[in-house]
Parts: sequence; structure tokens; C-alpha cells
Amino acid sequence: MLIARYAKIVMSLALTAFCLLVAFDNITDYGTNYLFVQHVLSMDTTFPGNALMYRSITSPVLWHIAYALIIAAEGATGILFLAGAIRLIQVRNASGLVFNEAKALVVAGATLAFLVWFFGFMVVAGEWFAMWQSQTWNGQEPAFRFYMAVLGVLIFVSLPDGDFAGGPKSTPKRRRTDKKQA
Repeated sequence: MLIARYAKIVMSLALTAFCLLVAFDNITDYGTNYLFVQHVLSMDTTFPGNALMYRSITSPVLWHIAYALIIAAEGATGILFLAGAIRLIQVRNASGLVFNEAKALVVAGATLAFLVWFFGFMVVAGEWFAMWQSQTWNGQEPAFRFYMAVLGVLIFVSLPDGDFAGGPKSTPKRRRTDKKQA
């Protein structure tokens, strides 16, 4: 069904816009989310006297490096989604086999997005740096919304696409069976 293919392309483009906008915002308004990274890594707003403080990072150089890696990963995610969407546009009328194979870049983008917002924000920031303890600098809810949207699109995009009537390699013509064999 061609409409499903277009839906997969549009959803991939929507994730492209989101990821690239997040990266762009983090570059053009560097200071705002830099403070977020600084507070999360330094663990200065976690519960007083918690036993996990040995994990804190208090080096501004390391804060900048961590933030640069986050921004780079967000940008790379957006680029993968964009490249994947372009590839899907190019093969939108192709056979199901070709269209299914063209989904690889979208799947790669979704995988990297999951790593950024689930692994990075939930596992590393949330658990390792105890971000969940902070009333002020806790990004777990927004990260959850981001990676759940990505997973929803990933599931939909991953659904196999078959051939459609009128497209290349459409269903083969049926053999007549009403003739008697001699």
C-alpha cells in the first residue's frame, strides 16, 4: 500500500526535523543545556550525602566534551533519519523487497536515537549520575517521550512492505485453470 510507504517517509522526516532541531538548538543556545550537563555530571542537586557522589565529574573540560558528544550524536541521528527518508523517497515505487532493504538508514537513525535518549539520558545520566534524584535537573520524562516516539516510528517503519498493484514486480498473473489438459 503506497500510503503506508508515504507515512513511513513522513514519520522519518518528522524525526529528522526533531533531531536536527535539538542539535541546532543546543549549538545556538549552548549555555542553557550546558548547565544541564554540568549539574547532572557534577551531581550537585542529588540527595545530600548520597553514596554515589564518587561518580560525579567536576571538570568543566569534561562537561564540554560530554555535551559536544551529545550534540554530535543528536546531529548524526538527524542526518541518518534524513538520509533514510531520502532513500525511501527514491524507492517508494519499487518492489517491497527493495523498499524494505532501503529502511536500513532509518533503522540506524532510530538505533542511535535510542542510544542517545535511552542509554544516554536514562541509563548514564539517570542512573549512573543519579539524575532521578534531582528536582531541578531531571531530564528523564522528556527523554522518555523522545525515545518512545522513536520506538513507535521504528516499529511502524520496520513492518514489512509488500508489492502493490501497478508497481514494479506486482503480483504475477494467474494461470488459467479452466482449460482441460490434453
